[in-house]
Amino acid sequence: MAVTGCSQCIKYMLFFLNFIFWLAGGVILGVALWLRHDSQTSNLLMLQFEGNQAPGTFYISVYVLIAIGAIMMFVGFLGCYGAIQESQCLLGTFFTCLVILFACEVAAGIWGFINRDTISTELINFYDAAYIKAVDPVDTTSRQTASKVLEVFHDNLDCCGKGDDNDLFKVVQTSLCPKKTFPLDPLISQSCHVKLRNLFSEKLHVIGLAALVIAVIMVFEMIFTMVLCCAIRNAPAY
Repeated sequence: MAVTGCSQCIKYMLFFLNFIFWLAGGVILGVALWLRHDSQTSNLLMLQFEGNQAPGTFYISVYVLIAIGAIMMFVGFLGCYGAIQESQCLLGTFFTCLVILFACEVAAGIWGFINRDTISTELINFYDAAYIKAVDPVDTTSRQTASKVLEVFHDNLDCCGKGDDNDLFKVVQTSLCPKKTFPLDPLISQSCHVKLRNLFSEKLHVIGLAALVIAVIMVFEMIFTMVLCCAIRNAPAY
């Protein structure tokens, strides 16, 4: 059996959308790998201080994205093949996978919205712990280690301090931020807190926009898949 007319048009539209979906999976996989190996975030998240590793919540999100990208490529290929072959079995499997992926994406979106500030807050707390040790007037090994941790933050984010620094920090500011040129205008923000929030906020916005586009494609794919399955079922046998 073979579909004709409008159903055939839907068949090729579904194939095209699945091809876009497959490409989107490849893009997500590539972006996730870039986020995993991005030097700016990697240098911060690989830090250790007093036996504690920098919070890895961001990497957990990245690994989830890698898995989603790989699954999307597989599901997209399944949809393309099912549409061309006009196979109800393959299209039914594809539709089921789409529903599961869509539900997971909605759940991940809700979780991400609720915890959107968690990643930056965890790193800010990690920075503050090192900050407190670095301004300790007593010269200890812990202070030297903390100073090296802060140096990585300052160099990668082009910042210095928390934004509400006390007099003790200002005394040692030039030694903790030797590469930083301090502006004469005190209103110019150099806060590492602000820079950390902006860093992950920008990355999360990119991920959120990509997820929204993919969700729209998935909705259209589910509609076209149902219509095509009905057309194949009702098509006359030759």
